[in-house]
Formats: sequence, structure tokens, C-alpha cells
Amino acid sequence: MEIPENETGVTRLRAAIRDQWSDLSASERAVAQYLVSAPVEQLLFASAQQLGAASSTSNATVVRALQRLGYAGLPALKRELANDFTSAVAPEVRLKRRIAHVGQDLDTIWTDVFDEAQERIDQARRLTGPDSLKRAVAVLAEAREVLAYGVAASEPGARHLALALGRIGRRARAVSETGFALADQLLALGQGDAVVIFQPGRRLMELSVLMERARSVGAKVVLVTDELGEAYADRVEAVLTAPHTPTGITAESLTGLLVADALLLALATLDEDRAVGSSHQLTALREQLLDPKRHG
Repeated sequence: MEIPENETGVTRLRAAIRDQWSDLSASERAVAQYLVSAPVEQLLFASAQQLGAASSTSNATVVRALQRLGYAGLPALKRELANDFTSAVAPEVRLKRRIAHVGQDLDTIWTDVFDEAQERIDQARRLTGPDSLKRAVAVLAEAREVLAYGVAASEPGARHLALALGRIGRRARAVSETGFALADQLLALGQGDAVVIFQPGRRLMELSVLMERARSVGAKVVLVTDELGEAYADRVEAVLTAPHTPTGITAESLTGLLVADALLLALATLDEDRAVGSSHQLTALREQLLDPKRHG
């Protein structure tokens, strides 16, 4: 079956190479030449190390070349190439192609999963600056209660954040409703609260309603996203980048969970007594629940 070419992503890549060609080193030009000659689907599933080997360079050269061409990293290039590809090809067909790509070689499967995860993690680390993190932590530290919002693949990040906030002594709740059901959850949102939204790329109507409700009652918003930072920057206090998967090989929620962990550790260090005290109470309650003699 012929794979439809992602004209938008490929055209953007070719234009970037033309514009930056004179500024690329010899090894970076080798990477660029390989990128425009390889099939789109091959690029979607390739790691930086594999691209380096294919272009007779190195994974570090691949990353430098992509950054010189205006991409944040390999996941950013893959995302652009994948946009039209994923909209034109049915999910079950994409799954079959992922399976065909890795085959039944367990070493290849293991390597591909960890390579993509590492690429996403590295990009998340680079794209969220210290100022954004400080603003996000300040919002949560001052919050009366935190509403963590995430739907579908983003729900695990929201639920993890809310649960773990409770364990360090902070009031939090996870919300995943959409449509009319979300209205009931928004009624309790009030002044001094904080909202953390986990949403990688799709501009859901619920996001606008949630942000407007937060603004109207005096709550602050932190957005954990991949593509929506620019669109909502003027409506939130901080944007934290959590790159999503361009291939579906790794879990969508992976980087969102890591961003949540960074927020949680920062908050625990800001109020160590509260975090330790709450953890002690949690342990005591668990021991009571595990001791049948107490309630026999």
C-alpha cells in the first residue's frame, strides 16, 4: 500500500533545509539530505541514533541539524510529519504499520520504546524553562485547592497529580468530564484555586470554558501541553511542555506524568513539614486498614 505523503510537514522540512543550507556543516548537510530522501513513515519510526547511522553521522549531529533547521528536536519533526499521516490513515492501519516496523524482534521492540521515550523526555526537559516551572509551582503553592483536568489519554496525568497532592497535604481533585457533565465540576471552582490542564494538542471547547470560568472566579491556570502553549499563553499563568508521541509506540501520558512529578517534588520541598506530616498520617491509616485485629 502506498503511504500518503505528508505535504505540509515535508514541504516545511524542505523549505527549512533550503533556507539554512549555507549555514549547515558538512555532517549536518548529510543529515538534511537523508531527511528529504527517506520515506515519511521511515522517519516517523526512526530514532536519532538510527538516523545518525543512516546518514553516516551521529545522533548528536542529528539533534544539532534539526535544531539548526528550526525544530525543537526529533519528536517535533515527527509530529509535523505525522499530522497529515495520522489524519489520512485509519488507527488500525497505523497500528499494523507500527507492528510491521518492529516485527517480532524483542531487542528492536525494547530499543524502539526506550528510544522514543528518551527523545520525548529530552525534549520536555529542553522546552520548559526554569521561569515557567517557577510560575507553575508558585500557583500551586498558593492554591486553596487544585483542580487537575485531563481527558482520554491525558487523564492519567491529572489523576496522578491530584492523588499525589493529597498525599503531601494539599487539597486537590481530578476532573475528566466533558460536555454538560463538566459544568457540575466547575461550580465548586473558586477564588484562590488553581487549575492544571493536561492537554497535548487538540483545542477542545472544554478548555476555553474551563479557562473562562477560572478567570471569572479568580482561579489561576497552568497548562501542560505540547502544541497549545502559544494559543493559550495569554490565558494561563504558566505553560509546561510535555511532548506527545508521534508514533503511538510510547504512552501518551508519559511526559505529562513526569511534569506532574516535578511539580510534586517542588511543592514537597517548599513545605516539608506538611508533606512529611501528611505522609505519616497516610502510613498510619494504611496500617489500621491492614490490621484485622483492630476491627475484629
